[in-house]
Amino acid sequence: MNSLPLLYNDFPTFLKRYFPFKVQKISLHAGFTCPNRDGTRGYGGCTYCNNQTFSPEYCHTEKSVRTQLEEGKTFFAHKYPEMKYLAYFQAYTNTYGELEDLIRKYEEALDVEGVVGLVIGTRPDCMPPALLDYLTELNRRTFLLVEYGIESTLDRTLLRINRGHTWQTTIDAITRTSAQGILTGGHVILGLPGETRADILSQAKDISSLPLTTLKLHQLQLIRGTRMAHEYETSPADFHLFHDVNEYIDLVIDYLQRLRPDLVLERFVSQSPRELLIAPDWGLKNYEFNHRLQKRMKELGAYQGKMVGNP
Repeated sequence: MNSLPLLYNDFPTFLKRYFPFKVQKISLHAGFTCPNRDGTRGYGGCTYCNNQTFSPEYCHTEKSVRTQLEEGKTFFAHKYPEMKYLAYFQAYTNTYGELEDLIRKYEEALDVEGVVGLVIGTRPDCMPPALLDYLTELNRRTFLLVEYGIESTLDRTLLRINRGHTWQTTIDAITRTSAQGILTGGHVILGLPGETRADILSQAKDISSLPLTTLKLHQLQLIRGTRMAHEYETSPADFHLFHDVNEYIDLVIDYLQRLRPDLVLERFVSQSPRELLIAPDWGLKNYEFNHRLQKRMKELGAYQGKMVGNP
């Protein structure tokens, strides 16, 4: 089967710059919380968040980091026995805790056979100088990617979804991290309540101004048991959910064309467990979405960065 040429910078190609073998991320739940959950900056967490949506079977807080990694390796090993792994500290805020505890868990992960690096998911308001100093040293001896939850570039949206930080906080954290030579990633959600298509497309320019290496895009998903699901019940007019996947594909294409061409795109969609998902439910695997996206980009003559510099 002929594969379409990629019209954007994809993550697998990016990883090949660093590893001559296949690598797989293993998600970890290391027992952390968030400052907008424990009262430091607020309560209740982000209004859209239910961490069950990205916790695999092997990923439970009562298990040690090592145990989760070994079980994750067993889960993936049948595909590629020679595969290596990145320990992905994913659930909640993985730089939020006592420095000694954070270091212990990171080092525990790196001590597991076959683990060749770390991916650390966190918030822009949770990167204290002492931790950044440690990560700078760590970056000299292993692969490291620090991924910040940006979610939106608009302060009014960040306030509405209870993020507990501002866009300027995001700029500062990403700038400080990248300045240390650490690969820095970002994550945004397309379709947050109150944001127009124009807002979303304008966001691409702001994201491009940051010293990011990688970026994840996700569609907004309404998840059962979240505050946002309740908001949708009471004020559905505030939301534009992408029930039609083709509408979302066209938005992603317009967004990609406004992104600087060297940014690496890791993902375009999120897949929550169907028993938790309210909407939108497309029934598509990631690779199926990516194929549709590339096909549509080819039809339109679109490619990443095509409109950079245009009004």
